[in-house]
Amino acid sequence: MTAPHPRHRRALAIPAGLAVAASLAFLPGTPATAAPAAEAAPAAATDGTSLSYVVNVAPGHRPSATVRRAIAKAGGTIVTSYDRIGVIVVHSANPDFAKTVRKTRGVQSAGATRTAPLPSAATTDTGAPKVLSGEDLAAAKAAGPSAEGKDPLEPLQWDLPAIKADKAHEKSLGSKKVTVAVIDTGVDDTHPDLAPNFDRDASVNCVAGKPDTTDGAWRPSAAESPHGTHVAGEIAAAKNGVGMTGVAPGVKVAGIKVSNPDGFFYTEAVVCGFVWAAEHGVDVTNNSYYTDPWYFNCKNDPDQKALVEAVSRASRYAEKKGAVNVAAAGNENYDLTSDEITDPSSPNDTTPGDRVVDPSECLDIPTQLPGVVTVAATGAKGLKSSFSNYGRGIVDIAAPGGDSTAYQTPDAPATSGLILGTLPGGEWGYMAGTSMASPHVAGVAALIKSTHPHASPALVKALLYAQADATACTDPYDIDGDGKVDAVCEGPKNRNGFYGWGMADALDAVRR
Repeated sequence: MTAPHPRHRRALAIPAGLAVAASLAFLPGTPATAAPAAEAAPAAATDGTSLSYVVNVAPGHRPSATVRRAIAKAGGTIVTSYDRIGVIVVHSANPDFAKTVRKTRGVQSAGATRTAPLPSAATTDTGAPKVLSGEDLAAAKAAGPSAEGKDPLEPLQWDLPAIKADKAHEKSLGSKKVTVAVIDTGVDDTHPDLAPNFDRDASVNCVAGKPDTTDGAWRPSAAESPHGTHVAGEIAAAKNGVGMTGVAPGVKVAGIKVSNPDGFFYTEAVVCGFVWAAEHGVDVTNNSYYTDPWYFNCKNDPDQKALVEAVSRASRYAEKKGAVNVAAAGNENYDLTSDEITDPSSPNDTTPGDRVVDPSECLDIPTQLPGVVTVAATGAKGLKSSFSNYGRGIVDIAAPGGDSTAYQTPDAPATSGLILGTLPGGEWGYMAGTSMASPHVAGVAALIKSTHPHASPALVKALLYAQADATACTDPYDIDGDGKVDAVCEGPKNRNGFYGWGMADALDAVRR
């Protein structure tokens, strides 16, 4: 069984009892058209026709005068420069900007970060999180904290005992000195389950490719996706007697907004997000997205090669500065070790079309970048979620991401096979996807860092994998029970394509 291809493929809204469906699907806009190369000087950039670019140069110094002159001559305007990693963000209306500037001495690569003009194409959403019903919420609030000290909604969170987080909380809730940054659609820090643990100093809006530190700029607007707020609650919803409980309810959580109002995660924003995390004391980043507009970025394409390089430099910089980077594996039931995959969704900001790619050469970023912890999703019965991507040597670890309740039904009192999380406006609701699995692992990494405050990212990752509960391949894997194999798992119990090193273990994170 192959899941459909949602626009925002890290999160799926799956009504209980139904098969996997996309949570957000976007309509492509009008394709950007490239004019023939002109001999005369390029036209000046305008908001309606400009594209955004990254220009990669040697790191460690401000761009040379030669590079700056070449950018200007090619019709580019420098938006910002991340000198420590050698990534320059540029806007230009010249369709040949990247081709021209690549010829400059000192430019290592350059490419357009999108195919739609600034601002990006108009979009629309289909689907939404399943908001917790008023009846369920009222009943939970009336019950209040349990005798065991559980938050009112915790009995609905089958995912916490699945990784032994409930037992871990008896020993430790995590340290306030540890911060997890949610690089995502924004976080509503006014939510009662998030406000106690929110780190304002580590929060920012990076949508334009440079930091906007205006107070509250990290929040999603009413029209924007609740995705980042949901993820933040899974990681660090406070154990405060109000609603639900996060995997690491004692750590800090920050919002780094990198998704524009249309829901696109462009390279310049993602680079800004990682650099901001690196320079603001973040210990763990959660990345439940792919970098638009290409699902897979092929190194033999000069534009896509530049995007891979820019995000790689930024993620490596964050790790060098002390952050463990955790990312979702994706929701298409793809085998990421296969010889070829048909990608029908790229470029998703103009007109996508089928293209056959080799996933070993064409990378999903940041998910497939070196050093990044890649997380697959499991359902309420501990099996690979029907939609989760997989692949031996690609997937590092597994965690609850939910699944159709018809496929994997949780034990009572939980009623939904999806994952409960916080939603903007003080609400709670269900979502599913590898988007929801990744924050569980980010939370466990935060607990490890709390237990071992001086541990390097390499040691935190080593402990994360060593402490995971080895999980054997599901063979045969027929998640919908139709008699057909839906995916093939390869590898031994302690390192296979479905579960990596195994299921994340929060209890070991706080006691070893």
